[in-house]
Amino acid sequence: MKRPAPPVRAAKPGRFRVSSMLARRLAELGVPAASVLRHAGLPAGLFEQEKVLVDTEELFALYRGLADASGDPAIGLKLATEDRIERYDPILLAAISARTLRDALSRLARYKQLTCPEAVDVEERGGECRVQFRWLLAEATEPPVLIDLCFAWIANIARRGTGGLAKPRRIELRGAVRERALYEAHFGCPVKFGVARNAIVFRTEDLDRPFDTHNAELLAIVAPQLDRELAQAVASKAIGDQVKIVLKRLLAGRRPGIGDVATEMRLSSRTLQRRLAEDGATFQQLIQEARRELARHYLLHSSLELNQTAYLLGYEDAHSFFRAFQDWEGTSPGAWRDRHVRNARGAHSPAS
Repeated sequence: MKRPAPPVRAAKPGRFRVSSMLARRLAELGVPAASVLRHAGLPAGLFEQEKVLVDTEELFALYRGLADASGDPAIGLKLATEDRIERYDPILLAAISARTLRDALSRLARYKQLTCPEAVDVEERGGECRVQFRWLLAEATEPPVLIDLCFAWIANIARRGTGGLAKPRRIELRGAVRERALYEAHFGCPVKFGVARNAIVFRTEDLDRPFDTHNAELLAIVAPQLDRELAQAVASKAIGDQVKIVLKRLLAGRRPGIGDVATEMRLSSRTLQRRLAEDGATFQQLIQEARRELARHYLLHSSLELNQTAYLLGYEDAHSFFRAFQDWEGTSPGAWRDRHVRNARGAHSPAS
């Protein structure tokens, strides 16, 4: 058995690590890294650093530069399709070694916190499982090539783990129709454009298919190390910030209680209550703060209907969300969105 790759190190707040394999994969695909960095407006020596650390804005610029430099509409799909397991980073090793697709997605959602401020939402509803990615610190919309990479990455794990039995049922992409035949050939399923949020959709029954690649021995090596690093990263934050990080992952059509959060943080509910009280915070206050921050994110970075936003924030109905938002911002969600979208467009329009 090949030894696992070195463990991922948690990055400094606001900055996170780009895989050291990216430059090698670009070279294999005939895309000069120097050209990518030039198009992205990033330092020419970025990939020469021992640790390539970027913030969210730089990450988005990197993948926009990749799309421009390659001129290949399939570049994101190609980057994510890696069958050589020795090239998998520890997070991918943990996912491919999991027991089932459900277990793999749960580990991805948990461990992705180590490499970027990104949430992986897994929502089960109506016989379907929707997997979506959210960049929580983003001030701009994520580039399509990054979404392509993320979804192809998930599809590859599902395909490899189940021997091809678990396939996407549907891909949903924001924006206008583009390269439909390309996407449908790659994913082997229909692609729907012009939706509110990007999603890769599986049948719920596929979640519990056992993985042929399940490797308990490898998982016992990789997972504890990732858990320790995650605990260290979270412990470096104030307890209120730790709770909000967990809440933002759990708030996806759910109403998590303090017990749910305590379980994620490996604490008892009583201990978490005590630590919050010592910090002068309450669980209910933190839920409201997490909801407010997520509401702003959804309103600025998606075309979700307001009732869909209310559902994702764990509200029973849209009216409850509207009342809460009015208390936070002094205006309605729709008016707030319109004003900030207009301001963003004005800030990016050419000077007259």
